[in-house]
Amino acid sequence: MAQYKKTKAQLNQLIADLSQLQVNIQQIHWYMRGSQFFKLHPLMDDYNDALANQLDEIAERLIAIGGAPLSTTHEFIENTGLPDEKVTWDQYSLKQYMERLDTQFKYLSDQYQKGIEITDEEKDFSTQDLLIECHTLIDKYIWMISAYLGRGAQD
Repeated sequence: MAQYKKTKAQLNQLIADLSQLQVNIQQIHWYMRGSQFFKLHPLMDDYNDALANQLDEIAERLIAIGGAPLSTTHEFIENTGLPDEKVTWDQYSLKQYMERLDTQFKYLSDQYQKGIEITDEEKDFSTQDLLIECHTLIDKYIWMISAYLGRGAQD
Protein backbone atom coordinates (compact mmCIF):
# COMPACT_ATOMS: atom_id res chain seq x y z
CA MET A 1 0.00 0.00 0.00
CA ALA A 2 1.63 3.22 -1.17
CA GLN A 3 -0.65 5.46 0.89
CA TYR A 4 1.04 7.28 3.79
CA LYS A 5 4.54 6.09 2.87
CA LYS A 6 6.34 8.90 4.74
CA THR A 7 3.98 8.61 7.70
CA LYS A 8 4.70 4.91 8.04
CA ALA A 9 8.44 5.53 7.94
CA GLN A 10 8.17 8.24 10.60
CA LEU A 11 6.02 6.06 12.83
CA ASN A 12 8.71 3.39 12.68
CA GLN A 13 11.29 6.04 13.56
CA LEU A 14 9.21 6.90 16.60
CA ILE A 15 8.91 3.22 17.51
CA ALA A 16 12.70 2.85 17.46
CA ASP A 17 13.20 6.07 19.42
CA LEU A 18 10.53 5.34 22.03
CA SER A 19 11.98 1.86 22.57
CA GLN A 20 15.51 3.19 23.02
CA LEU A 21 14.39 6.04 25.26
CA GLN A 22 12.69 3.55 27.56
CA VAL A 23 15.99 1.67 27.91
CA ASN A 24 17.85 4.91 28.58
CA ILE A 25 15.33 5.92 31.23
CA GLN A 26 15.61 2.50 32.84
CA GLN A 27 19.37 3.05 33.11
CA ILE A 28 18.74 6.32 34.93
CA HIS A 29 16.23 4.55 37.17
CA TRP A 30 18.80 1.90 38.14
CA TYR A 31 22.00 3.95 38.25
CA MET A 32 20.90 7.27 39.74
CA ARG A 33 22.23 8.35 43.11
CA GLY A 34 21.85 11.52 45.07
CA SER A 35 19.67 13.54 47.38
CA GLN A 36 16.75 13.59 44.92
CA PHE A 37 16.75 9.80 44.48
CA PHE A 38 13.45 9.17 46.28
CA LYS A 39 11.69 11.82 44.19
CA LEU A 40 13.19 10.99 40.79
CA HIS A 41 13.42 7.20 40.99
CA PRO A 42 9.62 6.63 40.79
CA LEU A 43 9.32 9.42 38.21
CA MET A 44 11.39 7.32 35.80
CA ASP A 45 8.74 4.58 36.14
CA ASP A 46 6.05 7.14 35.31
CA TYR A 47 7.96 8.28 32.23
CA ASN A 48 8.44 4.71 31.03
CA ASP A 49 4.77 3.89 31.56
CA ALA A 50 3.75 6.90 29.46
CA LEU A 51 6.28 6.05 26.74
CA ALA A 52 5.10 2.42 26.67
CA ASN A 53 1.54 3.65 26.10
CA GLN A 54 2.70 5.94 23.29
CA LEU A 55 4.71 3.13 21.74
CA ASP A 56 1.71 0.81 21.72
CA GLU A 57 -0.63 3.43 20.26
CA ILE A 58 1.85 4.32 17.52
CA ALA A 59 2.57 0.69 16.60
CA GLU A 60 -1.14 -0.10 16.47
CA ARG A 61 -1.82 2.98 14.34
CA LEU A 62 0.97 1.92 11.99
CA ILE A 63 -0.67 -1.50 11.60
CA ALA A 64 -4.07 0.14 11.08
CA ILE A 65 -2.73 2.13 8.10
CA GLY A 66 -1.11 -0.91 6.53
CA GLY A 67 2.39 -0.64 7.94
CA ALA A 68 4.60 -3.08 9.81
CA PRO A 69 6.19 -1.88 13.06
CA LEU A 70 9.82 -2.49 13.88
CA SER A 71 9.78 -5.13 16.59
CA THR A 72 13.28 -6.29 17.49
CA THR A 73 15.98 -4.68 19.57
CA HIS A 74 18.31 -4.92 16.58
CA GLU A 75 15.89 -2.88 14.47
CA PHE A 76 15.45 -0.32 17.24
CA ILE A 77 19.20 0.16 17.65
CA GLU A 78 19.76 0.36 13.87
CA ASN A 79 17.07 3.02 13.46
CA THR A 80 17.08 5.16 16.60
CA GLY A 81 18.63 8.57 16.75
CA LEU A 82 19.19 8.19 20.48
CA PRO A 83 22.33 6.86 22.17
CA ASP A 84 22.67 3.19 22.99
CA GLU A 85 25.32 3.44 25.66
CA LYS A 86 26.31 1.21 28.53
CA VAL A 87 26.64 3.20 31.73
CA THR A 88 28.42 2.41 34.96
CA TRP A 89 28.13 3.54 38.57
CA ASP A 90 29.11 7.16 39.10
CA GLN A 91 29.63 7.74 35.37
CA TYR A 92 27.07 10.54 35.54
CA SER A 93 25.80 12.70 38.36
CA LEU A 94 22.05 12.92 38.91
CA LYS A 95 22.08 16.37 37.29
CA GLN A 96 23.94 14.97 34.26
CA TYR A 97 21.40 12.16 33.93
CA MET A 98 18.59 14.70 33.95
CA GLU A 99 20.40 16.87 31.39
CA ARG A 100 20.79 13.81 29.15
CA LEU A 101 17.11 13.01 29.62
CA ASP A 102 16.17 16.59 28.75
CA THR A 103 18.21 16.35 25.54
CA GLN A 104 16.65 13.01 24.63
CA PHE A 105 13.11 14.23 25.25
CA LYS A 106 13.86 17.27 23.06
CA TYR A 107 15.03 14.93 20.30
CA LEU A 108 11.79 12.94 20.66
CA SER A 109 9.75 16.15 20.55
CA ASP A 110 11.46 17.04 17.27
CA GLN A 111 10.60 13.60 15.87
CA TYR A 112 6.96 14.07 16.84
CA GLN A 113 6.95 17.49 15.18
CA LYS A 114 8.39 15.95 12.03
CA GLY A 115 5.62 13.34 12.12
CA ILE A 116 2.98 16.02 12.56
CA GLU A 117 4.29 17.84 9.49
CA ILE A 118 4.46 14.63 7.42
CA THR A 119 0.93 13.60 8.36
CA ASP A 120 -0.28 17.05 7.38
CA GLU A 121 1.43 16.71 4.00
CA GLU A 122 -0.05 13.23 3.46
CA LYS A 123 -3.42 14.25 4.92
CA ASP A 124 -3.43 11.47 7.53
CA PHE A 125 -5.23 13.52 10.14
CA SER A 126 -6.08 10.64 12.46
CA THR A 127 -2.41 9.81 12.87
CA GLN A 128 -1.65 13.51 13.18
CA ASP A 129 -4.10 13.76 16.08
CA LEU A 130 -2.32 10.91 17.86
CA LEU A 131 1.08 12.51 17.30
CA ILE A 132 -0.11 15.89 18.57
CA GLU A 133 -1.32 14.26 21.77
CA CYS A 134 2.00 12.45 22.28
CA HIS A 135 4.00 15.57 21.40
CA THR A 136 2.08 17.63 23.94
CA LEU A 137 2.96 15.22 26.76
CA ILE A 138 6.65 15.12 25.79
CA ASP A 139 6.78 18.92 25.73
CA LYS A 140 5.31 18.93 29.24
CA TYR A 141 8.08 16.57 30.37
CA ILE A 142 10.68 18.86 28.79
CA TRP A 143 9.25 21.82 30.64
CA MET A 144 9.30 19.96 33.97
CA ILE A 145 12.84 18.59 33.56
CA SER A 146 14.09 21.97 32.39
CA ALA A 147 12.54 23.58 35.48
CA TYR A 148 14.26 20.99 37.67
CA LEU A 149 17.53 21.94 35.98
CA GLY A 150 16.84 25.64 36.65
CA ARG A 151 16.12 26.73 33.11
CA GLY A 152 13.23 27.37 30.76
CA ALA A 153 11.77 24.70 28.51
CA GLN A 154 13.15 26.39 25.39
CA ASP A 155 16.67 26.93 26.78
